[in-house]
Amino acid sequence: MPVNKPMRKNALANKERILAAAESVFGANGELGSTEDVAEQAGVGIATVFRHFPTKDALIEATLVRQFERLDEQAIQFADELDPGQAVRQLMVTLIETSSTKLTLISLVGEKGRLLPTVKQATKNVQATINNILTRAKDEGVIRQDITVDEFFVLVRGLAQAAATMATAPATLDRAIEIVYRGLAQP
Repeated sequence: MPVNKPMRKNALANKERILAAAESVFGANGELGSTEDVAEQAGVGIATVFRHFPTKDALIEATLVRQFERLDEQAIQFADELDPGQAVRQLMVTLIETSSTKLTLISLVGEKGRLLPTVKQATKNVQATINNILTRAKDEGVIRQDITVDEFFVLVRGLAQAAATMATAPATLDRAIEIVYRGLAQP
């Protein structure tokens, strides 16, 4: 039985460059993005892309999982470094800022709205972290006690969809975020 060897440092760096390039290529071009474009943007050969990700679908899946993992890391950082109110607001901003690429990638994986197990797990991890942030904000009296994670997601998704599909001035989006945040606030 083969033993899994740790990935060499340069192979790991290549993999990270490939995932970053895939996020950019597929985020901008959707299904029209190609593995060749990813390889070119990452500065590696196409064989290197396929050595890490045997299919385009595997690459897109890994890219989406990576995006959720980074989002989870950011949310954990907000929880650790910011007061509860700032953490909720910064979380909203980050979710909205990353939504366009995330929505495009989600549309490229799974079938008819069904997410792959790896994507589901990454999503659950982010949701758990967000629930912790909201619970902490409730415990501190910063946001309303009756706000659920699902309601929070609906509000943020609404702003994210709007930001991703229509040209919105940054000041308008900031004001919309502030209005939603105030709606979450403890009366």
